[in-house]
Amino acid sequence: MTDAEARAEKLSRELDSAFRNRADLYRLFLDELTGELGAERAEAIMIRTIEQRGKEVAAAAFARFGPNDAAAIGEAFLAVSPDGGLMYPTDVERRPDHIAFKVKRCPLKEAWIEAGVGDEKLATLCRIAGAFDRGLFEATGVRFDNVTWTPGHGSGCCHIALTNRDAAG
Repeated sequence: MTDAEARAEKLSRELDSAFRNRADLYRLFLDELTGELGAERAEAIMIRTIEQRGKEVAAAAFARFGPNDAAAIGEAFLAVSPDGGLMYPTDVERRPDHIAFKVKRCPLKEAWIEAGVGDEKLATLCRIAGAFDRGLFEATGVRFDNVTWTPGHGSGCCHIALTNRDAAG
């Protein structure tokens, strides 16, 4: 293995670890806020905050796109997927006015499962994390649909669909 390959492998592990750390922070914040404010308010606060961060990222990442650029926005999103798409591998469905992703692996979800989080809390954490995507994509004006993981959803993670605002319904 070359030095460059070893470095790339090390950076990939470090990136995965950073995302798992993010998952742990979400879990711990949810626990603390739930203890102080109750489950409903805790979730609502986290969702608003994480959605706002998604909007901030969209302002920089997708400023050149409009509400009828769903496919281009989706391709731009895939192009910057962490670790060349290995961190969040997806099945992608493409049409001229639409793009959809079925996320097959999520390091956040994996970290929560490894931490022993039960299905109900896992579904809550997935909804909370999905707020980032909502903020990110809705800020562009495209139609956004997201189904986050719930019990019975299978082994994968969220399913995201972007459709041009003016596309037939």
